[in-house]
Amino acid sequence: MPKISGEFNVKMAPESMSAVAAESGIGRMSLDKQYHGALDAVGKGEMLAFMDRALGSGAYVAMEKVQGTLDGRRGSFLLCHTGTMERGAAGLTVAVVADSGQEELSGLAGSLHIRIEGGKHYYDFDYTLAAAVA
Repeated sequence: MPKISGEFNVKMAPESMSAVAAESGIGRMSLDKQYHGALDAVGKGEMLAFMDRALGSGAYVAMEKVQGTLDGRRGSFLLCHTGTMERGAAGLTVAVVADSGQEELSGLAGSLHIRIEGGKHYYDFDYTLAAAVA
C-alpha cells in the first residue's frame, strides 16, 4: 500500500444554514484546499460542525472533492471526513468514498490522516489503486 505525505493549505469560510439547522447551533463552512507533494491537487467541500467550547466537545462531518494528480495519475475522488472531540481528546477519520475515483484514479481506496504541526497542515495518505469495476 503506497503511503505519501505532504503539506496542504486550507481556507474555511462560514456559509449560511437553513432556518431549522441554524437554531440547532450547528455551523456550516466551505473548504478550499491546496495539496502539495505527491498529491498535487485542489480540494473543495463543505463541513457541518458543532462545538461546545466550554467543555471542549463537538463533532464535524465534511465531504470534499479532490481534483489533480496523485503520484502522477490525473483524476478526482471524494473524501468523507468524520471528526469528534470529547473534552479535548480528538478523533478523526478521513476516507476515500468507495467508487468515487475518476479518470486515472478509478479504483482508488484509502485513508488520509491530517496533522497540524507548528501551525502548518500536513497529510499522510495510505491508498490502493485497484482495477476499476466496469
